[in-house]
Amino acid sequence: MTEAMEAEFDTVAAWTAQVAAKLGPDYHVPAGCRGSGSPAALDWLIDRMGLGPGVRLLDSGAGVGGPAAYAAQSHSVLPVLVDPEIGACCAAKKLFGFPVACADGSALPVPDQSFDAAWLLGVLCTTANQRALLEELRRTVCTGGRIGVLAFVAHREIARDELAGNHFPTSDGLLELVERSGLKVEDWKGTSALPPIPETWSRRVETVEKALGDRYGHQEAWRLAERQSSAIANLLDDGALTGELLVLRHALRTL
Repeated sequence: MTEAMEAEFDTVAAWTAQVAAKLGPDYHVPAGCRGSGSPAALDWLIDRMGLGPGVRLLDSGAGVGGPAAYAAQSHSVLPVLVDPEIGACCAAKKLFGFPVACADGSALPVPDQSFDAAWLLGVLCTTANQRALLEELRRTVCTGGRIGVLAFVAHREIARDELAGNHFPTSDGLLELVERSGLKVEDWKGTSALPPIPETWSRRVETVEKALGDRYGHQEAWRLAERQSSAIANLLDDGALTGELLVLRHALRTL
């Protein structure tokens, strides 16, 4: 993981929890979802994955934990969070209080078929070991359970110096990855086709980001994380990247 990615997923995650806690409960979920899911994206996944009361949901690469909290608050799911960065784990525990484990998504510390569903939001492109992430979710989700993915897909070659440390699959490459992981696509939707983000949500995210900038803008970790976020935003704006939502299920292995 690059220095910029560590800054974003560890140091800035911890700062985000501090800022959100000070702003109050209305800001916790929007703050925790920065970069990992909008209300419309999460609603689509929750609906297509059939999440509801009592469903055991594994959030792999959970970050600050906003998406899991959104699902818990709106549909009474029972989340367990896993993230490799201690700053993110502490932030999620501070804001939401869910069970959290600090571990790599390619070696999840949970038994086989111990969850009804799982998701992996904005994480796939952060590692070259993508197949292991999906195979671990296949292992830990009950047969018949669904796996949600938010992936950033490349539509042109992304130079290494544009976003060092990221590994963006193509659409065809993502399909092949899913198949080789023993999974199949049940549903797929581009995030550009989703309803717009509610104004109230956007205002709360902007408030959190302003507070972060005011408090930590002089820190190198903040500047590195902001450059990383801005670079991804620019690639999304010009169509070089698109956000894609997938719902996956177990398939018979053929490879």
